[in-house]
Amino acid sequence: MSQRPGTPRLLRQLNDRAALELLLSAGPLTRTQLGTRTGLSKVTASQLLARLEERDLVRVVGSQAGGRGPNAALYAVVPESAYVAALDVSARCVTATIADITGRIVGDVSVDPSSSDDPVALVHTAVMRLVETAEVPLDRLRACVIGTPGVVDPRTGDIRFSFDLISWHEGILEALRTDLKRSVMIENDVNLAALAEHAEGAAAGVPEFVLIWLSAAGGVGMSTMIGGRIHRGRSGGAGEIGYLPVPGAPMPGDLGLSGDYESLRGGVDQDLPHGFQALVKSGRVVGLAAEHGVEGGDVVEVVRSAAASDTPEADAFLDAFAERLARGVAAVSVILDPGLVVLGGDVARAGGAKLVERVQQATARIAPNATEIALGSVEGGPVVRGALLHALEHARDEVFSSTV
Repeated sequence: MSQRPGTPRLLRQLNDRAALELLLSAGPLTRTQLGTRTGLSKVTASQLLARLEERDLVRVVGSQAGGRGPNAALYAVVPESAYVAALDVSARCVTATIADITGRIVGDVSVDPSSSDDPVALVHTAVMRLVETAEVPLDRLRACVIGTPGVVDPRTGDIRFSFDLISWHEGILEALRTDLKRSVMIENDVNLAALAEHAEGAAAGVPEFVLIWLSAAGGVGMSTMIGGRIHRGRSGGAGEIGYLPVPGAPMPGDLGLSGDYESLRGGVDQDLPHGFQALVKSGRVVGLAAEHGVEGGDVVEVVRSAAASDTPEADAFLDAFAERLARGVAAVSVILDPGLVVLGGDVARAGGAKLVERVQQATARIAPNATEIALGSVEGGPVVRGALLHALEHARDEVFSSTV
């Protein structure tokens, strides 16, 4: 097995990367503090900082009084050395965020997806609005991560297909990279939400867990993290829990459907009401609420209303909804035994602790595993947050690895 030799250039590159990462997590730091924490000598630390200053990656941001002699200069990463963009593209809205290399958000925009049928034009508009709003030079934008409800091919990074975004198809990734002339990555939206929950949410520090996503717009989805990495499957279809056969849900043959799932796109039955999704998609949950006397035309509205109420009708609806959810959660728990299942998305958030507690109890009655059920805790938009974290990781790897 070949190995890269420990050349002076490589060692400088590794030291630079370690110093920059340390300044991001613990800075600002003096030269002495940086040397102590990285194990570098004073001379090497001084040369390193001079090299990074020359490349506009670090700068002096203040001073710190010490013992005898002049105050020591404090160094920090230059925030405007690079920027990243994160987009959450759904059939209802495009939400976009731009942040500097330190992770500080400097701008947000929203774009109506109906403004263009062309995915490239839609993303281009969102990105251009981002850089203009934040007054960021376009050449400083180093990475763009896009979250969509589609199935992403893990071998190519391209969209295989999407039921919700019909115009998103294979070839979009290369077209976006050509148009924006920079690094672009597409990722499944629920996978990005899972990355956010793993980094700073309900699954922080948990190497294995499952995120079940309940959305008013996109229905139900799932992401699985194993050993700290998202499991995508051979074709990128891992996590399509909506099609999971569960008790009480019809099978495709029961509805007269035939052919593979890709061939059903654009067909007369966009809802594809079979499998687990037939029990927990928006319209089905609204109908279940009406059966229990909880009225409302929107799934988030009826679930939030029931969770805020103490009436027998509201409790009965939440019990019934939790029983449906537990069928999917229990199936996943029996197969994967993740230990933790996080419920995320606007529908789960609307149900809050009341819904989570009921799903926990219902799952325990079905599955033998001691699975903990938790509510997603990432504030704001978990998909955009996950996309931002993914983009930052990529941009830092690129910028911090090219200092020599």
